[in-house]
Parts: sequence; C-alpha cells; structure tokens
Amino acid sequence: MSNPLLITEFLHRARDLFGGKQIVQYADGAEVHRYTYRDYYERVVRLAGALVRLGVRPGDRVATLAWNHHRHLELYLAVPLAGAVLHTVNLRLEPDEIGHIVDHAQDRVVVADSALLPLLGPARQRNPQMLVVCTDGRPEPGVLNFEQLVADGPELAEPPAVQEHDLAALCYTSGTTGPPKGVGYSHRSLYLHTFAACLADGHAICERDTVAHVVPMFHANAWGVPFAALMSGANQVLPGPHPTPAQIATIIEEQRVTYTGMVPTVAVDLVRHATRAGADLTSLRALVLGGTAPGVELIRAIEDDLGVPVFQGWGMTEISPMGTFSRPPPAADHDPALRHEYVRKQGRLLPGLRWRLVDDEGNDLPHDGVARGELLLRGPWVVDSYYRDPHPESFADGWLRTGDVATIDPDGYLEIVDRAKDLIKSGGEWISSTALEQAILEHPAVADVAVVAVPHERWQERPLAVVVPHREITPEELLDGLRERVPRWWLPERVVITDDLPRTSVGKVDKKRLRRSVPGPSADNAHGKARS
Repeated sequence: MSNPLLITEFLHRARDLFGGKQIVQYADGAEVHRYTYRDYYERVVRLAGALVRLGVRPGDRVATLAWNHHRHLELYLAVPLAGAVLHTVNLRLEPDEIGHIVDHAQDRVVVADSALLPLLGPARQRNPQMLVVCTDGRPEPGVLNFEQLVADGPELAEPPAVQEHDLAALCYTSGTTGPPKGVGYSHRSLYLHTFAACLADGHAICERDTVAHVVPMFHANAWGVPFAALMSGANQVLPGPHPTPAQIATIIEEQRVTYTGMVPTVAVDLVRHATRAGADLTSLRALVLGGTAPGVELIRAIEDDLGVPVFQGWGMTEISPMGTFSRPPPAADHDPALRHEYVRKQGRLLPGLRWRLVDDEGNDLPHDGVARGELLLRGPWVVDSYYRDPHPESFADGWLRTGDVATIDPDGYLEIVDRAKDLIKSGGEWISSTALEQAILEHPAVADVAVVAVPHERWQERPLAVVVPHREITPEELLDGLRERVPRWWLPERVVITDDLPRTSVGKVDKKRLRRSVPGPSADNAHGKARS
C-alpha cells in the first residue's frame, strides 16, 4: 500500500467533516470577517489554481510577508496544494535581511500585506521579475490583487503530483550566529508533527476547541497550530496585525477561546491588562507559553489570579518547531507550587522524537536532573541539513545539535539551563551577543566590550553592554552611534562603562562573573555607569 502523508489531506477533511466550523477574522479588536471551513476550501482551491496559472510549478517557493489573517491562512494550504513550497518570511526583519532571505530561497512569488510592501524594496530591486501579490487595499502598479486572483482563479481540479518527502514549507532561522539558515519541512514531517500537536499529553487540540492564533504566522508556521486546528476541526480566530493585550483579551472573551499560545512577553502584558480591567479569560483550557522560558511568578499570576491553566512548549525552527511539552504529572494536580515548577521546565519529549544529552566529547550523560550537556535531537520532523546550505557542523551522525545546554531528570523532564554562544532571547526573538559586540566595537571610542543577557520583567531577557572606552564617552553617545547599525530591538537596555572586563584563566571574558557583578535593567529603559 502507498498512501502518502500530505498536509493537503487536512483541507479535504475539513470540508467533508467540519464544513460548518468557523474561521473568524479580527482587526483592531473588532470582528471583521467570518466564514466556514466549507467556504475556506472553495477559496483555497481557487487560489491554488490562480498560482498555477501564474506559472508557479511544483517545488517553486511562494513567500508570504503578512500578519495573522484569513488570507494568510488560505495560503497555508493553497501553496502546497499547487505543489509549491510555502515560505513564511519574518516581517520584523530589516529590508536588507528580507531581501537576502528572499534571494536565498529563490522565491517565485511574494504575497504581502499592503503596509509591508516597503519591506520588499531591496528584494524587488534585485529581482524585478519577481511576482508580488497584495493581500489587501489598493495595490501599487505592477502588484497583483489577492482577491482578484481568488475571484478569477480556476478551481484546481487536478493538483500537481506531490510526494510525501517533497517540501511543503520553508522557514528561516533568526540568523543570530551568521546568515539566516533555511529549514525545509516536507509534507510527511508536517503531517506527523500535526498529529503530535493533537496528542492528549501535548497541546491536545481537538474539535471542541476554539483556537486563537496569537503566535505570528510567520514564526515557524505559528508553531504548527493552524495545521492542527484544521485537521481536528477546531474553530480558528485570527487577531489581525499586532493586536494589543486589550484586543487579545476581547477576542478570548467574545469568542470563548479555549486554546492560545504566546511568548511570555505578551503574556506579561495580557496579565496586567486582564487584572486591571477584570477581563474573564476562564474559557481558556490552555495558555501555552513558548519562545523563552517563563518565570514562576508569571505562571502563578496566570493560573492563580486569572484561573487559566498554563503549559510550556519548547522547540526550535529546526524541529518544525515542537519538541517537548510541559504537562505536569498527576502528582502535581493538587499542589499548585509543584505544578508551577513543572510548567517552568521545558517538559517531556513528544512521541516520535529521540534525544541525547552529551558532553564536549560527545559522550552520553545520565538523565539524573544534575548532569548538564548539549541536547541532541532526531526524529521524523527534525531536519538533518539546512536548505541550500548544509552546515554539517550543526549535525552529528544524524543528530541535530541544538546548541542548548540542558538537564533531563529521571522522569524525562527537560530543563534548559544555558545557551551556547551566549545568545539572548528577548520577547521570544533571538539577539546575538557576538554580533552586537562587533557593532559596538565599530565606535571609535570603544576599546573592549562584552554583551550579556540580564533578566527583564517584561521581555524576559534584554542585552546589557559592558564597555571599556578609549576615552570619555556616555552611554547615550554609544547608543546613538549604534542605532544605525543594529535593529532597534537589539539596542542594549543598559550600557555600563567600566575600566576593564573580568577574564578567565585563558584570557577570555568571564561572562558568568560579569552577569553576577553587574546589576540588570528594570522594566524601563535605563543606562548606567560603573567603575571597577
């Protein structure tokens, strides 16, 4: 028997079994569009037909530069149905970075929201033949209209032949330790990943759910949750561009949302709003935090003050992205403090995956909750090379080297305790301390610098720069010179001027000691000066 595992099967399943279920679109906190899975199916097959008529062929990349809305959700299935590869582009990158990624992916078409078209400037200049489609508003000359394509598109009666190992989607890493790397997902890998998302001890997404997509749809396929909701027949709610905490709360209340996910930064703001406004979020059976580890105080505030169960999911772009889920064991059911401690950990490995904990020589370490080593992973939705650039150093005998330092306890609960190469994760987004150090060193007054992560009430972590100057200089002068060289959200929360940096016995900057000796920033932007 040969029954290929194709994610386009989810589309037909949604039409046949859940045709009356709802997809609801919000914008600026108000409902603006509502339709059924049956309607969704009709639009998707026409959109797929339109893409084929535009010249999109099997294996071509079709990029999206869009917020969370129903047209973006249509592209999630229309592009694979056309035999092409869905490439979701991070709209928070700079135009030159987007241009590099679009060039590297060799995208045939880019579908973008009208407000985001300026981000495509460098990419369009380098590739004037690239087709651009606008999802909303009145497109500029030379840009195609999404709704017109759907209206005129022929229903794709006979989709191109696709095999389960063919790519269905493509995402790029954040590029914090070098140029962004492409991660390709096959139909088979996404199909199996979707099943894992619906497991009872995982995200447990099912037909009874109403799922709100707060996680950006450009971020690792919104954690794969749109595919899981479609396959299981859950209602879906899309909040539109950059929803505020108040708007998210309104959506949860009005639609009686049962499942949503977000980075801790968003959760912090949601808790503040809900507490102040008295919002009722108790329809939620699960609020899943990911992107960076939440603090126990945040978990406690959500569960004890708002009455909403919290879980944590851990993963990375290279694993589609889900790897573990922190559902506490039965022993924690009647012990809130113990439950919070379990949720703070990254949880247990999802079925289908395998892991190892290894030392610097590659030797396996015990799962005793004490031994710390690099986490290695393999499985049917874990990549074994990068797209068009293998990077063999990231893999070891078929295992993905995550770069995370972790412990695993005897019950199989993972805890990430450090990060390789001193990456900083702020609001769910990576910042490279090395790249930031290099940018600061470009200032002629700087002799030496070290950048470390420090805790932050809202963003979980922020970069702190400790600078040794050649001459007298203020933190404000340094930041002014840095603004043109790095993204705005990379700017250090605090700059400390000092006479020298602590060193290890081999002359390297001792960042562990540095973190202990320099105070972290508060929730508000601050700059400091210290002399050792």
